[in-house]
Amino acid sequence: MRIIGGKHRGRKLAEFAGGDIRPTADRVKESLFNILSFKIAGANVLDLFCGSGNLGLECLSRGAERVHFNDASAASIGVLTKNVSALGEQSTCKITRCDYLACLTSVNDRFGLIFIDPPYADDYGEKALKIISARRLLTDGGVAVYERDRAFAGEIDGLEKYDERKYGKTYITFFRLKSED
Repeated sequence: MRIIGGKHRGRKLAEFAGGDIRPTADRVKESLFNILSFKIAGANVLDLFCGSGNLGLECLSRGAERVHFNDASAASIGVLTKNVSALGEQSTCKITRCDYLACLTSVNDRFGLIFIDPPYADDYGEKALKIISARRLLTDGGVAVYERDRAFAGEIDGLEKYDERKYGKTYITFFRLKSED
């Protein structure tokens, strides 16, 4: 796993041992960041199920102002902390270790980008999107990116699904605030 663009391009990131954690593949990440390219510079980002920090660190490399990383796993926070230190990005990061619901209900910021990449077996992503909408955690023009193993068929009050892409077995779904006509 590596940073694929920006000031840290080519830098390798620490990874997890074993197959329990599923990092976003470089091919998917490259496509994702091509789509988001105009949303990143200066953004405040939330990487909700951050794992190793792969997505949030890519944002910092590409000019995001700061990233709030959250994960409930001590192992994830350990790998993330190692990656943040290796890139020298401590001053641009906030790291919390708590359940995603606790994170979303306690943050007081609004975000230009929110990454939701939960374990595929659980429905945490849809619950997270509902809280993001209810608490208006996205800025105007902000994007929530939901990664999972199937297409998103539901609706979220207050959010509009405006794009969805499939990469192998991975689906990336993009949400923004619903415009009030």
